[in-house]
Formats: sequence, C-alpha cells, structure tokens
Amino acid sequence: MNKLCVCSSYRGGWQVERNICKSWDLKESAVVSLQRELKKLGCDNLEVKGPPVDLEVPYQTVLTPEAVSFVARLVEKFESEVEEILRQRIIYKLELDKTGGLPDFKVNHEIFHGNWKVGQLPQRLQCRHVDLGDVSPSNTSHFVAALKSSAQGIQVDFDDGHCPTWSNQLKGLYNVYLVVHDKMKGVPPIKDAPLLMLRPRAWNMVEHNMLVNGKEVHGPLFDFGLLMFHNAKVLLDIESGPFFYLSKLEGKLEARLWDRIFTWCEKELSLPYGCIKACVLIENVLASFEMEEILFELCHHTMGLNCGIWDYSASFINKFGHRPEFVLPDRNKYVSMERDFLKSYMNLVIKTCHKRSCHATGGMAALLLPPSENHPQYDPVMQKVISAKRNEIEAGVDGFMVYDIRLVKPAQQLFRKLAPNDNQWLVTKSDVIVRASDLLKMPSGSVTMAGLKHNITVGILFIQNWLRGQGHFYLNGAVEDSATAEISRSQVWQWIRHRARIEDSDEIVTMATMHNLVKEIVNEEEQRSHFIKSEDSQQLQTAAEMFEIIVTKRDFPEFITTYLNQDSTFLSYQEKMN
Repeated sequence: MNKLCVCSSYRGGWQVERNICKSWDLKESAVVSLQRELKKLGCDNLEVKGPPVDLEVPYQTVLTPEAVSFVARLVEKFESEVEEILRQRIIYKLELDKTGGLPDFKVNHEIFHGNWKVGQLPQRLQCRHVDLGDVSPSNTSHFVAALKSSAQGIQVDFDDGHCPTWSNQLKGLYNVYLVVHDKMKGVPPIKDAPLLMLRPRAWNMVEHNMLVNGKEVHGPLFDFGLLMFHNAKVLLDIESGPFFYLSKLEGKLEARLWDRIFTWCEKELSLPYGCIKACVLIENVLASFEMEEILFELCHHTMGLNCGIWDYSASFINKFGHRPEFVLPDRNKYVSMERDFLKSYMNLVIKTCHKRSCHATGGMAALLLPPSENHPQYDPVMQKVISAKRNEIEAGVDGFMVYDIRLVKPAQQLFRKLAPNDNQWLVTKSDVIVRASDLLKMPSGSVTMAGLKHNITVGILFIQNWLRGQGHFYLNGAVEDSATAEISRSQVWQWIRHRARIEDSDEIVTMATMHNLVKEIVNEEEQRSHFIKSEDSQQLQTAAEMFEIIVTKRDFPEFITTYLNQDSTFLSYQEKMN
C-alpha cells in the first residue's frame, strides 16, 4: 500500500520511523503548500514539480520556499549570461569547422607575466592528496562509507557518477543536508569527516522539474544554489567549505561567469568574499589553452586545476572528430597519461598551478580491488594503481582521486613516501615548454576489435544503468561513469565516420560491424545476467537501440548525458521511477 513514511538513514540505507498518511495526499499538499508560500514571497513566476513517492520529507526539507526563491533569483540573475556562454560554444565550434583552424595560446602579458597568485587557501585545503571520486550522494550507503574513510575529500558528485533523476537529485541534496547539519546517523561529525567537494552538474544539463519564467532552469544553478543556501554557512563556520569541483568549462569566459556567480551568492548569503573555493576540472581541449586565464578569472575563488583522462580525450572527438588527423586509436591499448597530448596536458596543469601557488591534481583511479586480499588479481591490481599514481606524483601532482575506498590508505602512504609535504608547489617545471602542437599531438596506434567491443559494451551498459536511475556501474574490475561512456561512444562514432581499419583483422569499422557486435554483446549480457523479469531484458534492448542511434548520428551529439537527459525514452523511464 502506498504510504508516506518518515525515514532516517540507518547503516547506509533507509529505515521507516513512522507512517503518516497516504503518499499521494502529502505529495499534492507539498506542492500546493510550496506554491502558496512562494506567492507570499512574491515568486509567482516559477513552478516546481511535486515529490516522488516516499520522498516528501526530503522534498520539503530541501525545497523550502526560501531556498527555491533563492534559486529563482540566481537563475534570473545569470540565465542570460549562461545562454550567451552556450551560444559562444556553438559559434566557436562552427568557426573551427569552417576554417579548419585549431586552438592556440593567446598570451595576455599582464596575466602570463604578472606576479599574481591565487587567494590564500584555508587550512583544510592545504593538503589535497587523496579524494574519493564519483560519490553520488543519492547512494546513501556509498556516501556513508566515504564519510567514514580517511580520504582528504569526497567528490560529492551530481555530475559524471550520478544520474539526475528527480528522485536522485532530492535524495542527494537531502543527504548532503543531513551530513552537513550532523543529522545523519553512523557518520563522523562534519568537522571531522573528509571535506565535501561538491560537484554540481555541468552547463550542458538542465533541471526538468523546476521552471522559472516558463523555462527549465540550468542544472548547475539548481544544484549550486540549493547546496549553497542550505550548507554554506555551516561549512564556513567549521572552516570546511563551501568547496566545489567545476566540470567541463571550455575557457576563461566560463570561469569568469562562475566567479560572478560565486561573488553574487556570497553577497546574498552574507558570506565573506572569497570563501567559496573551487577546483576546475580541465576536461576540454579548448580549456587547456586558457588554464592561466581560468585561474586568473577565479583567483579569489580557486584552489587549483584537475586533469583527468577520458572526458578530456573525448573532447578532441567532440571538437575535431570529423577530421581524419584526429582519429583517436584504441584507448585501452594506446592512450595513457604517459603519452603525447595527455602527458603535455598534465605537465602544463602542474606548471600553471604551481606558478600561481595552487593545487594541480590528477584524475581518478577507476580500478577496483578484488573482494579478498587472497584473490590472485588483488596484488596485480594494487600494483597497477600504485604504479600509475607513482608516475603522477613523480610528475608533480599535489593529489588525485580513487574510487575504491580501500585504495585511500595505500595512496596516502605513497604520498608520504614520495612527496610527504602538503603540496609540491616547489616543482615548478620551469624547464618544461608545452607548445600548442604538443597539446594536439595524437598518439600513434590503431583500432582493435577488443577495443571496439569494449567501447560498445560500456556505452550500452551506461545507457541501461541510466534507464535504471544509476549514474555509474562496474565492469571487468573497474568503475564506469559518464566520462568513460563519453569516450566510448565518441570513439565508436568516430571510427564509423572514418571507416577505421581494425589492426587485428584488417576489417573496416562500419555500421554493420557495430550492429553485429551490439547483438552479440546483448546476447552475452542476457546470458550473464540471467534476467528474471522481461522488463530487464527489454531495458537492455532499449539501451542497445539508443546506443546505435547515438553512434550513427550525422552530427556528433555533444554530450551523451545531454542526449539522454532530453530523450523521451529516458524521461519516460524516469517518470515511472517517480
């Protein structure tokens, strides 16, 4: 029977405390009450969808009239600037396509040669050695486990590792609220827990469930606004925030926009100027040519830059994928942080950040340790992670992320052994010169059948998990999220477009090749999963069909998450879950 239950977090899950009334009664009353109170505040230009079943308490906690009004003001203040940023992205891409041009450094002598530094970092940001990545706060058990870890920080993720269903957004925001206000059972007090490094969605995502002036609001403004309104003052009082990761910026103008948003929020919430600190993820090739400018624009609000491998690699296909000279080979065999464009990119992140006295951090180790230390693959996996992260530390990074909580302490021990200080800012890399051509140099190599099949598998299973409301999943001993799905579907699209030759069979990658592999993968997955419900099998088939559409589009879909978030199939699945 459908009931409203007051629930609390218990051992990583939810426990029922008491039943109140039929859920649909309160669902309706929650919306009516919110709209009535918003009108009293003079906010008659916005609409918010009602709560999903059994999430009335999180809904009423997070979406208070004052909080929603704050988000609405934030949207009205900056919506036109966000729209202009998105237009400029399109215009610049069209210019590159039309002229065949490539990005280059545009040296501003005042910025490049000036002796400026970023603002002083709070004490708890001095050491950024190990963060846990892809921690969706909507997954209560995972979030709780991360909070109990010894990591320096937690990437509280509303982006790559998170699926933005209405239920997930409310659960995630509510769980953050509970943790910050020390109301979640079984976790340390917030002042003793790892730092919450809050990652709102990127500019490519919208929130379907809130409209201001008849338009869906931009996802980052919704996430950031609510996170700030409910949590910023508490975090500031205990010198633990508010701290953020910013995803998928493409240049200095986008950094300037975020700086204006930060400054406005600080003023509106009576917070001191510069208290918000953000780490910018350099996930786009265009942003790599404006790293110094990005830090300059955010100099009072930044803690540094982060470099990761797969979103950044996918951005090459996004921007230049139709050009044959930018065909990216099998990523598992030929693409790594030690080669060509990625090595130059990491060196430039380190050099730029340390020149300005802020942190340069590496990407996330996605490998998962086997469940037992006695497993024959336990030591090889551990050594593979340690070897890769040793290379990053020796290159000069100040920190990085891991997904598996069991890797936190070994990673911290590695830092204590190789770089025991809080940071490596003395590693200036003054002798390293990175040219535009270095950032654009594709690794040599070709396509493999194993690589093609792996990319197709990741793409299909990512879509299937999104249809289930899950933002990441495990495959072959590694975590897969939207970043790996992005590079996977991008490579398949590019290899079909350029009829790439498969090195181990001399076969051409065609739509037919892809289609046959899709059928093979679906059959294998059905046999492996032993689906009991016909809906599960249908869901997998639907995901496969959606994948085939995405990778054969004439025009490259800019982001797989944008495509899915606007797709009627995903939206109908989401509606059923609510």
